[in-house]
Amino acid sequence: MLGYRFTEYLPEDPDKTPFEKLLDLFLQILTHTAGDVSEALHWLNLLDRKYGLTSDEYGMGDFIQDLKDKGYIKEEEPGGTTFIMTAKSEQTIRKRSLEEIFGKLKKARRGQHRSPYAGMGDEPTTDRREFQFGDSLEQIAMTDSLRNAQIHHGINDFRLTEDDLEVVENEYLTQTSTVLMIDISHSMILYGEDRITPAKKVAMALSELITTRYPKDTLDVIVFGDDAWQVEIKDLPYLQAGPYYTNTVAGLELAMDILRRRKTVNKQIFMITDGKPTCLREGLNYYRNPFGLDRKIVNRTLRLAMQCRKLHIPITTFMVARDPYLQQFVREFTRVNNGRAFYSSLKGLGEYLFEDYIRNRRRHLR
Repeated sequence: MLGYRFTEYLPEDPDKTPFEKLLDLFLQILTHTAGDVSEALHWLNLLDRKYGLTSDEYGMGDFIQDLKDKGYIKEEEPGGTTFIMTAKSEQTIRKRSLEEIFGKLKKARRGQHRSPYAGMGDEPTTDRREFQFGDSLEQIAMTDSLRNAQIHHGINDFRLTEDDLEVVENEYLTQTSTVLMIDISHSMILYGEDRITPAKKVAMALSELITTRYPKDTLDVIVFGDDAWQVEIKDLPYLQAGPYYTNTVAGLELAMDILRRRKTVNKQIFMITDGKPTCLREGLNYYRNPFGLDRKIVNRTLRLAMQCRKLHIPITTFMVARDPYLQQFVREFTRVNNGRAFYSSLKGLGEYLFEDYIRNRRRHLR
């Protein structure tokens, strides 16, 4: 497009200290380096050399010392020169990922997915309605009801009748068990495009959202390449794409096994991937075919999608690639599961996932 695109200018926070400004950049770089502190500091030094991030009053050595003193990094061995991240850094990265993604969602997309269920739910809304048989006393909006009584009957003949009562609408917020599947195959870093870092950010933000705002929900994160395995939330910053094929079958089998042990009614799978399934495990051997859509692999994948549908486990696929034949496979996979699919860019991935998570947890999936 020719011309210029103007956006709102957001000036740098003048109240931030030199340490806080460098910390913001350092934590962003740590996510890209999969938690490698030495590499992140090397990048930060290069940026400082090019853009003058530090000054005579506060240099890079001061920043590294503050990182140690404030508990963001520690020496791998006492007296050594190699640093590693601490639990404080891991939690801070998760919190900032949540602020980055969920903050945009609240500004841009608030209120788009209202729950179709109302009544004796968990979360009060701003909506009011007339009293109905079965409503509890706790739901009555007393101030609004008294105002109605005064309007209807006057101050001299004041009385409160059933027709005057208004109640507060509540939303149902159901307990939900979610498994987030992240593709870590080699294609997630192919063609010069880093797809694994946005996927990690989304996983960290979602985990922070659930643990802080929806503590009754559960989130399990699994990664899949040649095989699939579960990772802890604290391990998310360290994830890297490897020299793997894409064994979607192994990921779905592990996700179903995890959800089978959960006692919640609402269960769902979110899958972030950029490619087609290219691998199967057959005993001790692997069956691999990266060329085209291998029917043997595809059929096994579709059978699992059907099994999930029978178990009332919807699968939402976030496809971060736009190849037409790959999208065709995702459409078939989604149709078989009766799930949902988003053909998302890396930039909007988090907002799509958060919207769908909040939308699903406000309804009974069965």
